[in-house]
Amino acid sequence: MLKIRAQRPEALTLLVSMLFLLCYNPGMWQHLGSVTSSDWQGWSVRGAFALMLLAAFNLLLTLIAFRWVFKPILTLLLFSGAGAAYFMSQYGVIIDKNMLRNVVQTNPAEAFDLLSFKLGAYLLLLGVLPTWLLWETPLKYRVWHAELLRKLLVIIGCSSILAGAALANYQGLASLFRNHKELRLLVIPSNIVNAGTGYLREQFASAKQPFTPLGQDATKAANWQAHPRKSLTVLVVGESARAENFSLLGYGRETNPQLQRQEGLIGFTNVYSCGTETAVSVPCMFSNLGRRNFQNAVAQNQEGLLDVLQHSGLKVIWRDNQSGCKGTCERVNQDDVSNAKDQQLCVDGECHDEILLKNLQSLIDNLQQDTVLVLHQMGSHGPDYFKRYPKAFEQFTPVCTSNTLNECSREEIVNAYDNTIVYTDHVLATLIDLLRRNQEKVDSGMLYISDHGESLGEYNLFLHGTPYLMAPEQQKHVGMLAWFSKGYQQSFGFDSQCLRANREQALSHDNLFHSMLGLLQVNSKVYDAKLDLFAACRQATAKP
Repeated sequence: MLKIRAQRPEALTLLVSMLFLLCYNPGMWQHLGSVTSSDWQGWSVRGAFALMLLAAFNLLLTLIAFRWVFKPILTLLLFSGAGAAYFMSQYGVIIDKNMLRNVVQTNPAEAFDLLSFKLGAYLLLLGVLPTWLLWETPLKYRVWHAELLRKLLVIIGCSSILAGAALANYQGLASLFRNHKELRLLVIPSNIVNAGTGYLREQFASAKQPFTPLGQDATKAANWQAHPRKSLTVLVVGESARAENFSLLGYGRETNPQLQRQEGLIGFTNVYSCGTETAVSVPCMFSNLGRRNFQNAVAQNQEGLLDVLQHSGLKVIWRDNQSGCKGTCERVNQDDVSNAKDQQLCVDGECHDEILLKNLQSLIDNLQQDTVLVLHQMGSHGPDYFKRYPKAFEQFTPVCTSNTLNECSREEIVNAYDNTIVYTDHVLATLIDLLRRNQEKVDSGMLYISDHGESLGEYNLFLHGTPYLMAPEQQKHVGMLAWFSKGYQQSFGFDSQCLRANREQALSHDNLFHSMLGLLQVNSKVYDAKLDLFAACRQATAKP
């Protein structure tokens, strides 16, 4: 049986620091190489950066190198570092508190889609093996005062190395840190620690805040009384649907064959998301905070759009085929269809988005109250794009059938993704056809907007969740479509031709809150006409 010689804590901290530096950060080293020159000055900056990281790792691990806590904390860092190394290398993700929030809020089905043999190999080689060696290695601690003295000497030594390396290469390092702030998000395990502390601070701040009502003064405008029929407004929240791949919005491939034939459909070409992940975008788009002022801790403790609509007397229903509403629908009627037992639409515990339309005719037939129905799609959620649509909608081939996207060609990934847009096209067209068939009995309208976009290998990035300031257009530029029956337009007093003429105006998730209030003629102090995309096309007599 292998017997490992006992080590002093400072020896183990140095060994683990070297392990993190050399084995857990290939993505960081690759990026560092791409942003520094290949001459001696570039190599000097890389060497100084490596020395500073080694000293910083060693210093920080020394601060926790105490009996009872040292090995448990290292175990957590090793396993989380192994997972982070895999996802950063495979998908180009960047670890920050928003990405950690996504991890925490991921449901079992989404987590299962990310499992792979390669992930298992990373966890085995960078998680299980070093953790086993760690726990098999005895540690020799000195008496407490001698141990503290040795730790103090190590901290002084590491601090001196940090300062010396920084001063010796000040100009190159200063330029590197000033121009490439993303580097701090690429270093494992410091990015994990920063993300964890940031997320915990957010949760503590949220727990301390009182819950704030919003728009309790909301009422329907007086001309609601003149509406001849009940109304049904359907708001479809898409998933990972980037505008770049909608043929309605200029894509070269025909990904919207059915919507292309829908009379009265409007495609908005210049719409941007609030965030690059569902955990940020959905709470943000349903709040009145706007992207610049959005804080998750505030949004969690404040009513949002659906509450204001409900305060006005409208019935609000959230129907979900994904991972929930991220807190936005907590106080309205909810219908989770993601686990429905439907042999035609549901396979292996996951349902295709047509499940959202099931029994919708019955809802229309029995509509007793003006209603807003929110449909939350599975949409184009990756990496298993091929699971998001029935086989009949596999228009583009060959497709990637692996969740390890870098094992597929770019063509296969784009084909699979484009098929998800083709299927979304079918779902939305089917919804519009249903509303059109019932327009004599119900005034109806549909507004579709995606929560964020998706990267398909551009800049070596996949999926989504890149910090907003660093994210490419593909993760922020989203699809947005609208259709309204003639009776709906007459009842709510706006001109769809005017909307079509303004389809290229700059819009974002910031507009959704106020546009929905304006569209539905809901009076409230929280309404801001400047952010209402319908305001310019509404008849003067119908303004809320």
